[in-house]
Amino acid sequence: MDGVIMEIGSRLKEAREEKQISLESLQETTKIQKRYLEAIEQGNFHILPGKFYARAFIKEYANAVGLDSTELLEEYKDEIPKTEAESSTQYTQIHRSRKDNNPTKSSPFFSFIPTIIVVLLVIGIVFAAWYFYQQTLSDDSSEPVDPQNNGDEVTYPAENDQEKEQAEDENSGANSESTSEENNNADSEETEQKQEQPQPALSVVEEGTGSTPESTLALDNASDNVTATLETSAKSWLEVENGDGESLFSGMFTAGDSPLELDLSEAERVWFRVGSAPDLSITIDGVKVNYPVDENDYMLQNLWININKASAQSN
Repeated sequence: MDGVIMEIGSRLKEAREEKQISLESLQETTKIQKRYLEAIEQGNFHILPGKFYARAFIKEYANAVGLDSTELLEEYKDEIPKTEAESSTQYTQIHRSRKDNNPTKSSPFFSFIPTIIVVLLVIGIVFAAWYFYQQTLSDDSSEPVDPQNNGDEVTYPAENDQEKEQAEDENSGANSESTSEENNNADSEETEQKQEQPQPALSVVEEGTGSTPESTLALDNASDNVTATLETSAKSWLEVENGDGESLFSGMFTAGDSPLELDLSEAERVWFRVGSAPDLSITIDGVKVNYPVDENDYMLQNLWININKASAQSN
């Protein structure tokens, strides 16, 4: 078995040397690290990030040196590591684990319902007692005061106090209505401003072709603080770079790393290299990224996303 693997590695290496392509140059072309290219040539597939990437990396290598990758993979299909059963088992374990870890959220809430009902009843009783007490005080204060026989002037302080309280209540109610109206107007203006502001949107500029499609998308009306969120329930090889070639993430992205948030506030464009497109979800500035090329047919995909901010477009 090792001899056959060495044979496919030697075949790829021979094709590379015939075209006088260095490993460094091949690394730039395929975006596969040099140590993984050397591992393929030597048949050391255990060095790769996972058996899942053996076929994808060999296919990239073959295309880069001018070999027919489909024919090559078919010829050595019995010798290249297979991962379908492994991926299916891992997904089943993760799915089962998530179901077991989901507690019943509704039971604690329903246990509090009797307590809430009792509290509401107590509040209602207290309010009713207070209301009848206030009514009793109001009836007593409305009775006229008996005039005194000493010749002093008779006054009715209870009625004056009641009129004063009514006037204060009327003023308070007017002020409350005025404040409420001002708040409603402010909320309405804020809502209209939000509705007028354009929302971020993604569009396809160029759909990728070939065995490893590289597509270009545009994010229009982007906010000033753009973030990208990446999520997976399995695993996927992932590389992310900004327009200046600065690496933001490189390596195996697993469910344990999910969700991953990347700050793209200063970036004008961002590049994604995805090893397993069906297993990786990308959301940028709140907009979900749909792969222009069917991810079930092309698991390994490259994406360029141009970021066009709304503030820059309005200027």
